[in-house]
Amino acid sequence: MKQSQDEAARGYEEFAQTSPEWGLQLRILQAKAALWRGLYDQVLEILRHIPASSNRPDLAVPVLTLTGVAHLNTHNFSQAEQSITAAKKICDSVDLPSCGYTLQALGLLASERSQSAVAEAYYQQTFSFAQSHGDQFLEADALLNLGAESLSQGRFDEAIDQSEAAYQIAKTTNAKILQLVTQGNIGWAYYRLGDSERALDLSLQAEKLAAQLGDVFDQENELTNIGYIYLDQGKSDLAAQTFRKALDLAEGIKAKRDIYNAVRVLARLSLQTGDIDKAYQYAGQALAIAKKSNNRLDELYPLLIQGQIAAYRGDSSGAEQTFHDVELDPQCPVFLKWEAQHSLAGLYEKNNQMDAADHEYRLALATFEAARSDVRHEDFHLSFLTNGWRIYDDYVHFLVARGNTDDALRWADYSRARSLADGLGVPTKVSAGGPPPLDATAIARNSHGTVLFYWLGQKQSYLWAIDAQKTNVFTLPAAAEIDAAVQRYRDALGGPQDVAEYGDSDGRWLFQTLLGRVQASLPKDAPVFVVPDGGLNNLNFETLLVPEPKLHYWIEDATVANANSLRMLGASYRQDKKPRKLLLFGDNIPPNTRYPALLRASAQMETVAAHFPASSRQIFSREAATPAAYLESHPERFSNLHFVAHGTASRLSPLDSAIILSRSSADHESFKLYARDIIQRPLSADLVAISSCYGTGERTYKGEGLVGLSWAFLRAGAHNVIAALWEAADASTEKLMARFYDELDHGASPGNALRTAKISLLQSHDFQSPFYWAPFQLYVQGQASKAHSVAPLRATSR
Repeated sequence: MKQSQDEAARGYEEFAQTSPEWGLQLRILQAKAALWRGLYDQVLEILRHIPASSNRPDLAVPVLTLTGVAHLNTHNFSQAEQSITAAKKICDSVDLPSCGYTLQALGLLASERSQSAVAEAYYQQTFSFAQSHGDQFLEADALLNLGAESLSQGRFDEAIDQSEAAYQIAKTTNAKILQLVTQGNIGWAYYRLGDSERALDLSLQAEKLAAQLGDVFDQENELTNIGYIYLDQGKSDLAAQTFRKALDLAEGIKAKRDIYNAVRVLARLSLQTGDIDKAYQYAGQALAIAKKSNNRLDELYPLLIQGQIAAYRGDSSGAEQTFHDVELDPQCPVFLKWEAQHSLAGLYEKNNQMDAADHEYRLALATFEAARSDVRHEDFHLSFLTNGWRIYDDYVHFLVARGNTDDALRWADYSRARSLADGLGVPTKVSAGGPPPLDATAIARNSHGTVLFYWLGQKQSYLWAIDAQKTNVFTLPAAAEIDAAVQRYRDALGGPQDVAEYGDSDGRWLFQTLLGRVQASLPKDAPVFVVPDGGLNNLNFETLLVPEPKLHYWIEDATVANANSLRMLGASYRQDKKPRKLLLFGDNIPPNTRYPALLRASAQMETVAAHFPASSRQIFSREAATPAAYLESHPERFSNLHFVAHGTASRLSPLDSAIILSRSSADHESFKLYARDIIQRPLSADLVAISSCYGTGERTYKGEGLVGLSWAFLRAGAHNVIAALWEAADASTEKLMARFYDELDHGASPGNALRTAKISLLQSHDFQSPFYWAPFQLYVQGQASKAHSVAPLRATSR
């Protein structure tokens, strides 16, 4: 953009005298480039000497429109309206290509006045105008603004669809400035949908490109977005630096909207870090800008912060009134409404008004869940709980503190595995009394084991230990302390050294913290179903170090399986009396050098196949082992599915995790069996085994757990899935699977068979380290009894 502005300026100097008409057109291009960069004073100075006479509508319309938008972005609303209205009046009598940009300017004016419906109508008109006049740049720009309006109204998945459509047009036309802005808007939408990792990646890219293009306006916008993510990650110092840099840039170009955005979030940061005076100052500054702009929606954000400041200072009546004002305002977007209700619940709890607090917590959760139900795409639904997790955390803590531990468990479990439950038809609707009833002891009894349900909270964590007769609740340290220990222990498990040999301190601390108070009550060798939370999803509990009677791994005391929630563990399905039938994929032709041949793949496939009669198995290997072959194989007909192949885990987009097979076609990605495609083929398999790396995935979502290949097969309807937390060694995996299927042949359950196979490696000379036997975990859902059905799938997008 800076280069375009400079070139237009040089062109004007060259042609101003010899070809004045060309000179004027170049002057307008110079002003357009300055506008995109956010240099509004320069825009006005450049255009000041160009006549805006109605005798030259080809000049008057762009000059008036550009002038109006420059005034609009500096919140000089009367001058903005005057210029844009004058341009529109000319366009009413002539049809010029520049009139489409005037329609868009009218939309921007309406948007700044918080007239969302009016703004969207103008953007739709702009889009139609652009299509009829063949202006692809304007077409993309109109879609971009429709996406921005959807963002402001809380329709985040819709905003992503519109912004991605704009991005594709911008990419086709090589409009880098539009690519930049749409990328930033998509990043902000992901943030609002709870996907901070993807949001940060997109926003950092957009900020870097804005700096390269000399686009001050979008650079400071992206810095503000990046700061939000740092703030949520607890990186207060980094967030403060980012926000202040954004504020400096916004003030430098007098961009009132962006000054407002920066001071609004600086108020929130100051409140979180305890600088109440600064918070009050910034909130007042943001509120003043919003009021001067006559933008009620923009007033609500700093008003909420002022209410939180009043609560902090002990002004309960003032805080209560402010929270009610925000919550009940007709223009309040849904995400601000649940924040106001959550703040009100905290205020009542602080003042010991427990019934009122309980009511507000439930109201906030109802508001949040209603918004969650409106999210259409599977990808976005997975991340959305992040937005409401603090409400759930505070309410669970509130209920436990009041002694309502059963109710706390009901709400805690309700927050778990919602996408799995929705997809498999497990009831998840909230009634007036809250989530559906939960009989935890009955679930444990029907599972023939003990359930350990974990909740990792910001201030306090909990463990519910549930058996056939009773439920006990134990307090645990805060999530941050547990997650840090898990990460250190995972790092220690990442090599061939046996951590039991030196008694790893994290392995011992985690056992004592997570299992120490329940170990004595667990029957020896009995099934234990772990329902993990947060960082515990990345931990194989079997590797924890038990100190008595001598140091050993917990796998030697219990048969461990993972479940996503109590409801999913207790969900029933029909178990048909039918013979075992195997669908086996693997030993594929390597698609490229990144995924070389697995040297023992053929041998492992032979070992697995030998456990099924030739008439009860279907094998796809070499060039036949393609993703298309799997999708066309009717996998729902098989009781057992097994894959011997490489796997990939996508952290930014977990549904793009894939099993690596042979190419299906010339398409360069046709060798990937994606998780998002797996969930489109309903299964009734008793067991899916994925002998590949990272089958569990690398991304943990609040409430949903690890999402990757194992999750996809569960989502498709499998009842037991075996997958790896980290890269598994070929030789040890072959031995483990051979013993595993031997045990199944002798009637062992998947849990007992896998445990026996692991212990055989643990007791061997070559593979006793957890590095070899611990990557594989068993994930279970459902009890065999009643009918099982798969609900229609929510739309997915790549």
